[in-house]
Amino acid sequence: MDAAAERNSVNQIVLTGMVLSTMPIGEYDRRVVILTKEQGKISAFARGARRPNSPLIGAVNPFSFGEFTLYEGRTSYTIQSANISNYFAELREDVVGAYYGFYFLEFADYYTKEFNDEREMLKLLYQTLRALINPHIPDRLIRYIFELKALTVNGQAPQVFQCITCGDKDRPAVFSAAKGGLVCSECDGNVIDGMVLDNSTLYSMQYIESSTIEKLYTFTVTEKVLNELGRVMERLMEVYVDKHFKSLEILETLMRYG
Repeated sequence: MDAAAERNSVNQIVLTGMVLSTMPIGEYDRRVVILTKEQGKISAFARGARRPNSPLIGAVNPFSFGEFTLYEGRTSYTIQSANISNYFAELREDVVGAYYGFYFLEFADYYTKEFNDEREMLKLLYQTLRALINPHIPDRLIRYIFELKALTVNGQAPQVFQCITCGDKDRPAVFSAAKGGLVCSECDGNVIDGMVLDNSTLYSMQYIESSTIEKLYTFTVTEKVLNELGRVMERLMEVYVDKHFKSLEILETLMRYG
């Protein structure tokens, strides 16, 4: 083996992950952000990926999930090849579904870091996109489940099993996003954003937080509960997520006029 071949074999790695975003670089290249099982979020260059005959032309699009063979340079990765197992092509046929998907990708990009253990977030993202192409689950419910479970994965889950102040499980309680969860009637004196939740809404939140990711998308709710979950998640996102998501703005515009 010559020196160049030996160097390539040493620095070649295979990572499993999903493309979160891509942007053009120069005339023919792309910069690709991939959420990987092994190394968290990484950036890599796809040389020549914008040429019509490039083997990477379809592999480095958002939503593409599979194995990526990369060359690890001193300061960056370069994608050599990709074996894509799921393109989630169905999302390209549904504009609203696609923008829900883009929102989930953008959210994951915001929340994940390089060289961090992001296996749970990658799993959540994959299962969420699978749910998104399932016509039996409302897109809005998928969004609220994803948001709450993402907060949970990130260690920011609100306390929905007992009073966050005293631990009581029996007294009537209100939900306070500012306080971080349920506050019982004995402790709610200084709560200014308390919401009285329907039992089904509270049970749904408990299930989302405690369920395995594989079993998340196995239930539906009434319109009343869906709307209440929406109000809860809007407050939680205001408190915990300091980010304006462009894809969510487009999605909400589509929903408003569509």
